[in-house]
Amino acid sequence: MSKFVKFHGRTVKTLNRMETKSRSYRSLFGNEEGLIGLLLVNDSASLLPKDEEVFPFVLLVCDRDLTLHEELEYWLRDKREIRVRRVTPETLDRWILTGDRNGIRWLLRGKVLLDHTGQIGAYRRKLKEWPILLREQKLLYEFSRFILACLHAKRALHDGQILDAYSHLLSSLHYWANVALVEQGLLPERSVWEQMRTVNPGIYKLFEELTSSPETLEQRVQLVIMACEFSMLTNMQSGCALLLQIIGSRTEPWTVAELQQDYRLHGVDIDLPLLLKKLVQRGLVKEEVQTAAMRGAVRLDKRYSLASERLR
Repeated sequence: MSKFVKFHGRTVKTLNRMETKSRSYRSLFGNEEGLIGLLLVNDSASLLPKDEEVFPFVLLVCDRDLTLHEELEYWLRDKREIRVRRVTPETLDRWILTGDRNGIRWLLRGKVLLDHTGQIGAYRRKLKEWPILLREQKLLYEFSRFILACLHAKRALHDGQILDAYSHLLSSLHYWANVALVEQGLLPERSVWEQMRTVNPGIYKLFEELTSSPETLEQRVQLVIMACEFSMLTNMQSGCALLLQIIGSRTEPWTVAELQQDYRLHGVDIDLPLLLKKLVQRGLVKEEVQTAAMRGAVRLDKRYSLASERLR
């Protein structure tokens, strides 16, 4: 039987010798209710400092829901500590969309032990083939983050918070770099700035300008914010191509709630009202506002459609 012991200051489950010899990971976890699949990952420590504590193996357990289990568990097998990470399909969707580096690495490099429904294989194929809809969703996500980080940097600069502006601007450049990679059909990697050297030297030059040019920090921030704002304006149509495509897929205007419920935006974590506002300001989307007096105030009913038929 399994029992609990202390290991490096943590309480973990341990398997006795007979269990270790006779029971595999499949037998340990394979009959759990709601199980979708199992992946075993040899989580290399090559990217971590030598003095960092690492777990040689990660067992990725995909469940339909997490109500019956802890999200993170620790086990001992053959005197090796194993981190058991439980996820749902929604978590895997988010990893792929947001470019979570650990999650993507685990999905691609993990050894599939069980795949009851075929979903694990489908996720791996999705990552390798990168279908058009996923690419469009990824582009919209990164572009939305690019805009938001740039606006945060601009606000911090206006408030005299130069270090905060610098931090937000680094994030903005990183999202901008991801946008450039996705537009080239490339999946952003851990070494995104090495990719930028060849994919888009202009963005890499701005990164160098912000981080190592001889001007004062405030001057560097001001210069790069202007470059980001110009890119934001000139790339609004391409960066929001999926959202414009959805808006143009029917003749009647959309509410924000209707857009959020469209299957093409499922799981895409974006600031939709902000994007719509920017698209209206850019003249790509038309906003229609109807008013109604209610409870001593005026309620605004906003609906959105393409500003021009040529955008369809």
